[in-house]
Amino acid sequence: MAVTQQLARIPAEYLAACRQSASASPDGAPHWDPPTPDVLDLDWAPALLIRVGELAGLDDVHLDALRQATSGDTALDLRFLNTHPHAIGPFGPAPSALATAQVAHVSELLAQIDMPILLAALPTDDSEAASVIGHGADQITGGPRSHLLKHFTALRDFYLDAARRQLLVVLWWD
Repeated sequence: MAVTQQLARIPAEYLAACRQSASASPDGAPHWDPPTPDVLDLDWAPALLIRVGELAGLDDVHLDALRQATSGDTALDLRFLNTHPHAIGPFGPAPSALATAQVAHVSELLAQIDMPILLAALPTDDSEAASVIGHGADQITGGPRSHLLKHFTALRDFYLDAARRQLLVVLWWD
């Protein structure tokens, strides 16, 4: 089973309940189980999406928003989600999150990114495009363009919905 990036959009109250559960549990169990419709599996797309932005000359403001959307922030204390034996992301960096205001800001900037235009800046040959992108893009069945467009669209829509519902986003690798 491959390790992939996961995102969950949750209310602050849910995160507080998980923190409380971990604190009250003898083994630190947070009872983390966000609803399936509010979880997004980005696979290995984050590094590839960022690389496409860099290659296409995406401005720093939007590139930073893409990075933040896929890396989160460490301002929220999520140590309780990273405690053995209940760590939600035991195979990658510690879980991170974006607070509701950050989610709103990131979603606004992601909505301004025209991914088809960024992808059009790549070489027209899929093999060449994959080679330029790197990060294993040459292993994507069917070429990188449709794969990355699908994942970017899912990411953008995920954040737009989280912002509309005033949710925060937790990120981890699993």
